[in-house]
Amino acid sequence: MGDAFTVKDCALIAIATGQLAETLREMRDRLETAPASSIYYHFWGGLLRPRFDDPEFQNDFAIWVRHSLHDKPLAERLALIDPTHFDDLEDLRRELIDVIEERLDESELLPWTKASQRFYFVRSQIVVFDTGRRVHEPGELASLIPHLSVGSIFYHFIDARRRTPTGNDDFTEWIQGFGEEYTRLKKGIAAIDPYFTNLVELREELSCVFEEYRGGKGA
Repeated sequence: MGDAFTVKDCALIAIATGQLAETLREMRDRLETAPASSIYYHFWGGLLRPRFDDPEFQNDFAIWVRHSLHDKPLAERLALIDPTHFDDLEDLRRELIDVIEERLDESELLPWTKASQRFYFVRSQIVVFDTGRRVHEPGELASLIPHLSVGSIFYHFIDARRRTPTGNDDFTEWIQGFGEEYTRLKKGIAAIDPYFTNLVELREELSCVFEEYRGGKGA
């Protein structure tokens, strides 16, 4: 048995990069040089800040294209990009650029059309807090997860994927040390899509997976 699971909380701090885009061509060019942490922020940061935009579009690039460039076809293509399908942020950056370049090739006017609002590139810095909570065996998580903050869910289930050697969330990574007994639980966690949802729903899904495992184990 390994170490106790240390429950942490976090916040994403938004920091201006000084880069902006007014046209789709400028957006393509800025994406070439924007910090990787900016790509991360504009895909994931919306989960940790109040959202008043169209919920149909999950990332900031799609939202800007839809509401400032008024290009619904491109917005829909960008909205379909799932960052969990890419090994790293550079692969995700390349996909963004490829989708935009494909759209630029479809129209002579679109590269020069000015948006009604500029897109400001923001980079993120994560601030992590130790909550003081410790968990010693996986079954305890079933009682704990419903009471975790959305910041804790973000840190352990989303941000963990760029920190752990295997690209897993922290829960799965920790449970690995408890043997084959928890294979079904790990599969249940792996089936949860962390992107096309919100953190409250993610917490509920995780809670259900752990409760189902705990109930099934006792059956």
